[in-house]
Amino acid sequence: MTNTFNWQGVWPTMITPFHEDKTIDYNSLEKLIEWYIAHGVAGLFAVCQSSEMFALTLEERVQLAAFVVKHTAGRVPVIASGHISDTLEGQLEEIGEISKTGIDAFVLVSNRLASSNESDEVWIANLQKILHAFPAIRFGLYECPYPYKRLLSQHMLKFCAESGQILFLKDTCCDDKLLQQRLRLVQNTTLRLFNANSTTLLSSLEQGAAGYSGVMANIHPDLYVWLVENDHSNGKKAQQLQYYLTLSSLVEHLAYPISAKYYLQKMGVIRSITTRTKDEHELNAHMKLVIDQLALSDNSVRQGSFL
Repeated sequence: MTNTFNWQGVWPTMITPFHEDKTIDYNSLEKLIEWYIAHGVAGLFAVCQSSEMFALTLEERVQLAAFVVKHTAGRVPVIASGHISDTLEGQLEEIGEISKTGIDAFVLVSNRLASSNESDEVWIANLQKILHAFPAIRFGLYECPYPYKRLLSQHMLKFCAESGQILFLKDTCCDDKLLQQRLRLVQNTTLRLFNANSTTLLSSLEQGAAGYSGVMANIHPDLYVWLVENDHSNGKKAQQLQYYLTLSSLVEHLAYPISAKYYLQKMGVIRSITTRTKDEHELNAHMKLVIDQLALSDNSVRQGSFL
C-alpha cells in the first residue's frame, strides 16, 4: 500500500498475460507493470474484467493482486477487484482475501451487489453490509458490463459519495449529460469519478472528472496521460487528440482483450496473445492489420507536438 494516494490521472484496467497453456505469465506481467509506469500512469487497476477475473480462481486473483503490489513497489497505487461470487458470503471472503495483499483500495463491481431484478434499496443494503464488515478498507466502484451492466442511479451514487469510504468510481455510462449530473453530485465529496469512455473523456475532464480508467490505456496510455494533464492548458491540441482517441478506441470491439494483447506483443511487452475468455483466432488477419496501422499512427501522433 502506498503512503500517499493521488486520486486522479490514468488508471489502466490491467490485462493478464498468459502462457500458451493458459497459466499466468508472471515474467510478462512484470514487464507490463514497468511499461505502464514508464508511460506515466497514475495508478493500476488489477484483477478486473480486462484481467479476465471471471476466469481466474480465487487463489489466482489473490496471487495476481499480490504480484502487482509487490512489483509496483509503491511507485504508483494499486487497486483491485475480484469479487465474482453470486452470494454475498462468497464476496465477503473474496474481498477479505484480496484486500490482504496490500492493495490501496478494493473495487466493488456494481452488478455483484444485487441481481438485475432487485431494487436500488437491496443494492444499498448489501453495500452497507460490505462497508460494515470492512470499516478500515477503502473502496471503489466499477460499472462492469458483465454479467449484466448496472449503472448507478442518482440515489445510489449519492449514498456512495456520502459514505466517505468509497473514493473511486469507474464510470461506464458513456453519456455526456449523465456524466455532468454525476460530477455535480459528487462535487465536494471524497468520491472521484474516472471516465472509462474515450469519446466523452475531454468533456468530462472539463467538468471535473478525475481522469481515465479504460481498456485503451492498455494500448496507448501515454496519449491519455497527455490529454488528462493538458485538457485546459492546450485546448486546440487537446481537442485534436480527443478526436484521435475516439476513432482509435473503436479497436475495443476487435476481439478485446486479444486485440490489446496483440498490440502489447508487437511492442515487445508480453509474449503471448493467449486468453482464457476468447479463442485467439477470433482476432483475424484484418483485425491485426487495423492494430498494426494503429501502432504506426500512435507513433506519428507522438512525433507531432502532443508529447
